[in-house]
Order: sequence, then structure tokens, then C-alpha cells
Amino acid sequence: MAVFVALGAFLMTLAGGWTAQRVTDRRHLVLGLAGGLMLGVVGLDLLPEALEAAGDEVFGVPEALLLFVAGFLLAHLVERLLAARRAAHGADEHGQRSPQVGLTAAAAMVGHSAMDGVAIGAAFQVGGGMGAAVAMAVIAHDFADGFNTYTLTSLYGNARRRAIAMLVADALAPVVGAASTLLFTIPEGALGAYLGLFGGVLLYLAAAEILPEAHHEHPARSTLLCTVAGAAFIWLVVGIAE
Repeated sequence: MAVFVALGAFLMTLAGGWTAQRVTDRRHLVLGLAGGLMLGVVGLDLLPEALEAAGDEVFGVPEALLLFVAGFLLAHLVERLLAARRAAHGADEHGQRSPQVGLTAAAAMVGHSAMDGVAIGAAFQVGGGMGAAVAMAVIAHDFADGFNTYTLTSLYGNARRRAIAMLVADALAPVVGAASTLLFTIPEGALGAYLGLFGGVLLYLAAAEILPEAHHEHPARSTLLCTVAGAAFIWLVVGIAE
């Protein structure tokens, strides 16, 4: 049943990527929506789950929040190192983005989608009601995952075929994750630590890259409304799941 439900996540992820691909003539709106979706996923979904799963404190600060900050700084460090490397080879550090950053971010999205599949499988092991609630939440926000995976990959200058390849990998990841629960389960503390770290990476990409790019050439009210709509959509998904 868990693997069957994960197939729904597979289709929803592809739908999200297809939507991002088809509206290229409104790129600023796509980026504004993607930024809002990512902000909503981090603040309303990932961080609460991370704090609940990884409850230990280090010097008075929850471990999940420390890893959240570490993820933000890690994403910044990786981008700066790749930008410096490109500049050393004659590229304009401020005018071009490194395709490797986009691929790395998309790979992180794939890993997160695999964890979604694990969550579905683990929930069905607890009971049918819990499995159905988790599956509904995962399937709904996998549309945002597919949308963001394609947008992130293409934003950093990767070819369309690479963006599609990462989208397909992201769509398959929940199925693989759900199937893996037949063999093993992830400790709750480790899952919370991962969610905190991944949340920091996503927030950096949304705040430092996606949203500034969305408003760079089109500082329109419609772009801002798309950002708010993206965050509100994730709020709705989380509320329905609860």
C-alpha cells in the first residue's frame, strides 16, 4: 500500500515540474511562486518536524536549529567556492551562476523526496489512518517539490535535459523511499537532524537566490503575490494533513 501511494507522489512531482517548464514566458512569476513554496516548506513543514524529531539541545539550543543554521551556511559556502572557482577560470563571478549549485540543490531535493517516501512507509507501519494522513500531505507538497526541482536546476544554467533528468529522479525518489521501509527504518533523531540541515539549505536558496532573481527584472506586485500564494499553499497542505 505504501509503494502504491508513493506512485501518487511520483505523478504529482512530475506535474509540478511540467508546470514549471510550461510557464517560462512568466519566469518571474514562476520564481516568485517557487520562493514562496520553499519558504513555506521550510518554516511550516521541515522545521517543526525537525524540532519534534531531534529534541536534544546543545548549549541550550535545539540540535535541529543548529543544523538549520549549519545548512544555511553550508549552502552559502558551497556557492561562494564554486563562484570563486568559475572566476578563477575567467567567468564573471556576479554575472553567472554555477550549474553545479543547481545540480547539488536538486540532488538535495531528490534526497528529501526519498525521505518523504520513507515517511509514508513508516506511517503505514504504524497504522492505516496515520499512513493516509502522511500520504495526503506528501502527495500534496510533492507538486511543490517537482516545481522547485525543475526551477532550481534550470535557474543555474543547466540544460533542459538535465533539469528533466533531475525532475524524473525526484519523482522516482518517493517510490524508492517507500519500498526501502520494507528493509529498514531511519532513527527519529537522525531524521530530525537531516530535516534541520536540509531546511537551512532550502532557506538560503529561496532568500539569497530565487526571490532576488524573481524581483530583479520584474519587481511587480504580481510576483510578490505569487510568493505569498506559494507560502499559503504549503500552510493549507500542512493544515489539511494535521
